Amino acid sequence: MIRSMLLVTLGVAITGFISFWCIIISIIPNSENRIHKIAQLWAKILLLISNTKVEVIGKENILRGKPQIFMANHQSDFDILIVLGHIPGQFRWLAKKELFSIPVFGAAMKTAGYIEIDRQNHEKAMRSLDEAALRIREGKSVVSFPEGTRSRDGEIKSFKQGIFHLAIKSGVPIIPVSIIGSGKIMPKRSLKVTPGRVKLIIDKPIDVKKYNIENRHELIDQVRKVIIKNYDYWREAGTSSIKDMEENSSY
Repeated sequence: MIRSMLLVTLGVAITGFISFWCIIISIIPNSENRIHKIAQLWAKILLLISNTKVEVIGKENILRGKPQIFMANHQSDFDILIVLGHIPGQFRWLAKKELFSIPVFGAAMKTAGYIEIDRQNHEKAMRSLDEAALRIREGKSVVSFPEGTRSRDGEIKSFKQGIFHLAIKSGVPIIPVSIIGSGKIMPKRSLKVTPGRVKLIIDKPIDVKKYNIENRHELIDQVRKVIIKNYDYWREAGTSSIKDMEENSSY
């Protein structure tokens, strides 16, 4: 527990230092991309000092030079670091408003162009989705945890609909992402940090063009099934290849 306390203290200090410099750098015009790269470096540093090893499978499925919407399951605060540190390129987070209230860190998130979601206020949430659509039109990808909160027991919960409205409205593909093992590194509502290994599974893009608001539940179901399929498969048989998984898959 002493180790965890030291890691958390060091992590907070590093976060504060880097957040401060992100705010300073934001004075420079068009600095969002630079700040996002700094955020990626921050994530890699925190993963390194916590001795968290991440194995990435399926990175070739990321669309190069095109906007896309990454959707991942959510078990731990470390999921943010895992995604930031290991999904390349420019993207913007759709994040709960509470994170933007954290002193210095929240301001740094705003300077990076990350988008605040108020799930308690439908009107504000829709405005946030409009802002996310603008980012996509500018060529930026978006990342979201469609469960809306961390899962304590590892079970992948039902998905919120808002991010799927955004996908259908923008017409860009969805990239399903499965994160395996982060709940053991740092469980929900715990400050204990345990060294370990995590798998980040990136599946093929899902085309949204055949979907509309009326049949959005079919899209939600498809994306969730892919994330669960990869989560279950790689948790139990992580040494197999994606090709083997697809040949044995019933979906």
